Parts: sequence; C-alpha cells; structure tokens
Amino acid sequence: MSAAVEGVEAWHGLYEALAEEHDYEVGEIDGRLPDGLVGTLYRNGPGRWQVGETLLDHIFDGDGMLSLFAFPGGGRIHYRNRYVRTRHYRFGQRKGRVGLRGLGTQRPGGVRGNMLRPPANVANTGVVLHGGQLLALWEGGRPYRLDPDSLETIGEHSFDGRLKLMSAFSAHPSRCPETGELFNFGMDFTRLRSLRCYRVDPGGKLRHMPRISLPYSPWNHDFALTRRHLVFVINPVIPKAAPILLGTGSIADALTYESHRPTCFAIVPRDGGKARIIEHEALLGFHFVNAFEDGDDIVVEFVRFADWDQVATRFRDFRTSDFPWGDALMRYRVTPSGRIEGQEVCAGPMELPHADVRQAGRPHRYTYFAGRTRTSTGIHAYDHVTGRRTTHELPPGHGFGEPVFVPRAGDADEGDGWLLTLAYDPDEHRSRLLILDARDVEAEPLAVAHLRHHIPMGFHGSFTDRVAATS
Repeated sequence: MSAAVEGVEAWHGLYEALAEEHDYEVGEIDGRLPDGLVGTLYRNGPGRWQVGETLLDHIFDGDGMLSLFAFPGGGRIHYRNRYVRTRHYRFGQRKGRVGLRGLGTQRPGGVRGNMLRPPANVANTGVVLHGGQLLALWEGGRPYRLDPDSLETIGEHSFDGRLKLMSAFSAHPSRCPETGELFNFGMDFTRLRSLRCYRVDPGGKLRHMPRISLPYSPWNHDFALTRRHLVFVINPVIPKAAPILLGTGSIADALTYESHRPTCFAIVPRDGGKARIIEHEALLGFHFVNAFEDGDDIVVEFVRFADWDQVATRFRDFRTSDFPWGDALMRYRVTPSGRIEGQEVCAGPMELPHADVRQAGRPHRYTYFAGRTRTSTGIHAYDHVTGRRTTHELPPGHGFGEPVFVPRAGDADEGDGWLLTLAYDPDEHRSRLLILDARDVEAEPLAVAHLRHHIPMGFHGSFTDRVAATS
C-alpha cells in the first residue's frame, strides 16, 4: 500500500483507476541498476474503485490488478500489468454496474439484494509464486492462479481440490527458508470461533493442519512463522453476524473492536500438535515482521495500532483520508508459563513492515517499513543492534509503497541487498520504482525507473529470482 501525509491532497491521485493494461520495456531509468538484481518483482493491489458509474465504498473492494517488474539483467526492466479476471471484475466489465456484494459496498437491491451473500473475491491483496504457480491472494476466499509470465488469469486455485469451496487462504503466507514450505491460514466460514492452518510443500501440494479453536469468531489478517510454530495475535475485531447475514449493512461496518475481550496469542506447532492459546489485554496489530524462538520463549514483532475506529474510518473514506498509520513497532515475548511481555522498539507513525525473508523464523537485525515524518513520508530502516533508524524521504505530497527487500546474493549477509519500492509523483501523475541500498537508505537511490503512467494505491508484493518472460 502507498501512503502520504495528512493534509496533503496531491497524493490522492493514486486512487484514480488505471484502465489500461500495459506491456513495455521501461525506457527512462536514472542511475544504474545493480548487476545482481535479476528476477521479478510482483505487486498486487486494487486497480480501480469504480464499476460503471458507481464508486465503490471501501478501499478493499477494488478489483485486483497485478504488476510485474522483470529484471533480466543488462540494466533492463520490463513492466506488465493485468487485472485478475475474477467474477467481480468480469461482471463489471460485462454489465457496467455493481453486481456482487463487497466488503464495504452493498450490491443494489437493498436487504433482499444482500441477504446471505458473501463478499466477492477481488484477489487484490497479496501475491506469491510457489511451486511454479503464481497466486493472487485475498483473505476471504481461495487464491486466483495466473500465468507468471503473461499474468493471464487461469482461474480460482483449489490445490487439486484440497481447498474446498468457501475456504479461505489468507493474503499473508510465510515461506520457511529452510524447508521451502509455504505456511498459511484461513478464516473458517463453516465453523465459528476457529481458524484453519495449511502447509504447502515446495511442489505446491497443500496439507491441512489441525484447526485452531478460539474463544470468539475473529477477523484476522496476518501471522508469523518460527522454526517450530505459527504465531498468531488475534485481535478482538469481531464481525457482527446479524447485519452481515441479513444484508442490513456492509460487512466492513459490521466489524467491531470489542476492547473488553482479550487479544489471543495463539502458538501453533508446525508438527501438528495442540495449539496454545494465551489471553492478553486487548490490542491491535495487523502486519507482522517476524517471529522466532529465544530459548523456550517466543518473540513476535509487529506494528501496533492504537485506534480501531480510525483504521475503519480511513479505509472507508479512503479517497479523502490520510493513511491509517500504526503507532509503534512492538516486540512481545511469550514465556512457557504464559506470561507476555511487550516492548516498544520504535515509535510510529509506520506501517507495512518487512524483514529479510531469509531470516523468517530466526532473529533478525533489520526491520524496514513505510513511515511518516512531520513533513513527509519515507522508507525507514531500523537496526535492532544499534537502535539507529534511518530514513529515505521524498517531497511532501509524494506517495510511497511497501518496501520489499532483495538480497544481493543468496548467501549475502542480512541487510546486504536492496529495497524496492514504488513512489508516486503527483506533479506528473506517474509512478516510479526506486531501488535503494538497504545498507544506506538515506542515500540517493541507486536507480529510479520512471513508468509511463501511475500505478494505483497498492497493497503487497514479493520478489522471486525467476525472471518473467518479456516477449
């Protein structure tokens, strides 16, 4: 997701649709691309928030659009984008109107038109290449599979029937760097108060893990992976069933933060043992950096939020609101006795945190995130050893996207690599891909690739060593 400063309206050009699907070699590159930067950056996010003459009512209702940046070497970058041909997208293209219920957008017809209707899968949140299959992810349903080169939509992906209809496969999977397995979870719509967990082998075969039973039915967005566990921090953000099922209100408006309920730290053994549920006073966290075992303790790091109402309001009023920033980067330590100790690492505003994915499940030194300063936004790097925070800023009004770390080589030291992030220039209404030295984010970019157009406000991305075909 991209972000900018409150009161600066120029960056809202990011919410203009990109109707065209492009396919071209980027001809305007400042600086020099690093020789070792070879592979493909995939990004996912809504490409439009309008169907016909109807403006959609929530940031997560936009149709998913994948972008790829292919780096074949020799100083070249190729750009391509395609909309995911979901049922929601195809209906809108064919009829020119809203025909399916969204997360925050009701379909025409009032109560009768929305009763017992789940939200449409718009495949707009995450993207991962695993087992040779490129998947566009959305946390309320099955992934959509696309061709990793052309980005043409193949269809909903059921993992050879192992992911049943009405199952969910979250937008935030985590890959184990040691085994190559992909772990994920999904909200269970067939049984309340539970989550399903999955492990997908390197070849793409999905296996179900034991279901997690919870004290309430949550909405959950992310998790973290250690060498032995999946770690969840379940916020008490709870959907009210009546307006959702009866169609009297939107699904987004039915999500409520019930601060009298506990936050649940769920520690789920990777080997299939029984999950440990530890209750803690209510807190909010949506995006995780990492988790790891420290002796018998488990340490988990994520961005904490102070105010659910602000988050909900800003996602609903996204065209005119500032980005919903988290207030602090936090680490929580869970002991074998069930004691939970929280420590603020550094203060926000911040969001969209990342670490070197090779450190997944192991202690990491560096955390990268988008953040806000008094006058601008930027990409930040935090060193957990020195406590030093460095920032790469752009002028006020410019929008930043999520930073994705790419190592210089597979065996390079942690932090030895590059940060890839999109930036939006409101004066030119164009997006640029910045390549920053992760060891010196304050420096000028190593290279800047200027696109011919803007890329609308996006969510998440991932990098793979595989180079997408460009012809």
